[in-house]
Amino acid sequence: MTELIRVLIADDHSLVRAGFQSVLSIESDITVVGEARNGAEAVTLARDEAPDVVLMDIRMPELDGLEATRLITSDPRLRRTRVVVLTTFDLDEYVFGALQAGASGFLLKGAEPAVLVEAVRTVARGDALLEPGATRRLIEAYAHQQHADQAAAAKLALPGSLTSRELEILALIAGGLTNSEIAARLFISPLTCKSHVSRILTKLDARDRTQLVVIAYESGLVVPGQPPR
Repeated sequence: MTELIRVLIADDHSLVRAGFQSVLSIESDITVVGEARNGAEAVTLARDEAPDVVLMDIRMPELDGLEATRLITSDPRLRRTRVVVLTTFDLDEYVFGALQAGASGFLLKGAEPAVLVEAVRTVARGDALLEPGATRRLIEAYAHQQHADQAAAAKLALPGSLTSRELEILALIAGGLTNSEIAARLFISPLTCKSHVSRILTKLDARDRTQLVVIAYESGLVVPGQPPR
């Protein structure tokens, strides 16, 4: 029997919660384990229920979705919990902050029911909801809004434990390439590439490829607007 995907819905609008509940509850492999009206409730329920996926609105009272996401993704007891940020705009500056805070992707509130269901399944199995190219475009759009000195001040240093090959692969991931495309570019096998990606995830303590893209841009390894080399 397939294990149920346990979902927590966090949104301050009851109609939104009811709509998501209605869509997800008819799926045989998904169960909604709780509904939160604000970020504080979301964090409490997440710690109580340890859901596989949290659908998190950003703008909520008491504690916004950004801080709630940060608290959930930084809690070692919730290492397996994935957060999907809900937004009405695909280039909302808050979405970038949510990705920095550890969210595995974002989803437009107006998405079709089938898209919502597939998003939950995708994130639950450990994959990033955003394909790397979309993540790159989001980050670049945000980065171009920032003043040059602010961007420089925000840069982080990548751990020296990454090998030159791993740095090369990380840059290509940030450029939107899949494992197969990276393998072809570097003349290595897809299995070898997959092993490299797994080690990079472990070394950078990243949850998924979305987090790797964010890290690559924040560290200055990849510059917005420049194609992968």
